[in-house]
Amino acid sequence: MEKQKPNKRKRGKQQTPSPHHRDSALLNAPPMKKVMPSMDAVVKVFCTHTEPNYSLPWQRKRQYSSSSSGFVIGGKRVLTNAHSVQHFTQIKLKKRGSDTKFLATVLAIATECDIALLTVSDEEFWKGVSPLEFGGLPALQDAVTVAGYPIGGDTISVTSGVVSRIEILSYVHGATELLGLQIDAAINSGNSGGPAFSDSGKCVGIAFQSLKHDDAENIGYVIPTPVILHFIQDYEVNGMYTGFPILGVMWQNMENPDLRMSMGMEPEQKGVRIKRILPTAPESHLLKQSDVILSFDGVNIANDGTVPFRDGERIGFSYLVSQKYTGDTALVKILRNSETLEFDIKLAPHTRLIPAHIEGKPPSYYIVAGFVFSAVSVPYLRSEYGKDYDYDAPVKLLDKYIHGMAQSVDEQLVVLSQVLVADINIGYEDIVNTQVLAFNGKPVKNLKSLAYMVENCDEEYMKFSLEHQQIVVLQTKKAKAATTDILTTHCIPSAMSDDLKA
Repeated sequence: MEKQKPNKRKRGKQQTPSPHHRDSALLNAPPMKKVMPSMDAVVKVFCTHTEPNYSLPWQRKRQYSSSSSGFVIGGKRVLTNAHSVQHFTQIKLKKRGSDTKFLATVLAIATECDIALLTVSDEEFWKGVSPLEFGGLPALQDAVTVAGYPIGGDTISVTSGVVSRIEILSYVHGATELLGLQIDAAINSGNSGGPAFSDSGKCVGIAFQSLKHDDAENIGYVIPTPVILHFIQDYEVNGMYTGFPILGVMWQNMENPDLRMSMGMEPEQKGVRIKRILPTAPESHLLKQSDVILSFDGVNIANDGTVPFRDGERIGFSYLVSQKYTGDTALVKILRNSETLEFDIKLAPHTRLIPAHIEGKPPSYYIVAGFVFSAVSVPYLRSEYGKDYDYDAPVKLLDKYIHGMAQSVDEQLVVLSQVLVADINIGYEDIVNTQVLAFNGKPVKNLKSLAYMVENCDEEYMKFSLEHQQIVVLQTKKAKAATTDILTTHCIPSAMSDDLKA
């Protein structure tokens, strides 16, 4: 490639501006728009965790420590992520530039939206710290700055990026779908709980997860202010966290014109078809399968389940539902048999047959004759089958996890978790994680009902009906007598968890 010769131009003698002129130029320059946020409000969170052992529910795992980030808000409170303080035994906070760690107490943990609220009783902690102010929901391409204490050092770290997407996101920790921001700033381990600032220096979100994928780089996610303020207001009004409500239906989009015509919809009508209704929803008797939801609180729903969201954007209508609070009502317009109806629907939190978490409580268990019975939850599946439990768990359990619906708020999926081998249970040793359907012909609703029936059984035999038409039969007196020795052999302090004793 041939090199081009540089263009030579004659230039007159340049004068260096005097200091006086330089100062006046600076004074007359337009003010910078960007406001530096208050980094002193960002704190480092040290937590010691002691997780339950879901596979051996009468004991806990070895404790471990973690560090993350948080920030001070009004009312002498600190926000961080729920997963940063999950199963905590002790939490300490350290301010920027300080060498002192202060003991913190937990006010509320909201697993669904991955937010926790802390406070510190020592007044020394609050001296010289100004709480952060919340800003509105940023627009696409707005600049954001994430501050926190990620791995790789002990001092505060700041990364910058822009908002690249605003949509309903999957919150991994809470197994929920709520509004979230996608940004292209790096969010690394330890950054969790740190604030995301706008150019005006206001907090517009909390860093909480990143996308780990071979084809993705620098994709981080932020919990936006509408979700944060919903959590804070919920706590302030109720004195506790009550959750994000749901409508209580599973729906199907209606983008196919033949489907719309068969449902009696007019050409201008749009909506989504109800395919299943949760039996635990407060107003489940009002709605029916194949009803078409036309609008929610006066906002029309499109055939793909979206509603208008700011200028030129659309978002899933579950966003409108998540703006409500537990116990609120919403006006829902539906189409049923070509007739338009309106209902005031009461909203409530989701009751899952297999819950995504157990709110920090120890897991329940019941043992008789070496048979260990447990209630299935996502932490239990993860403990038994690893982080890929949604691939490796038995198909029967996965089907209940994905499609199963609780018929009542206290229904549980009870399984025979394992058999602690003893003479009394010869021949049953290989049974593992098999659902218990009935005891002596009576259906098993939850673990507490099973424990009650077994403890009060005065029949000659105990018969457990399991899935796949399998049965377990034991002599009642011999089985109960053998339980004490089996517990002693395995160093198990009690035949049942404390919650079943009440």
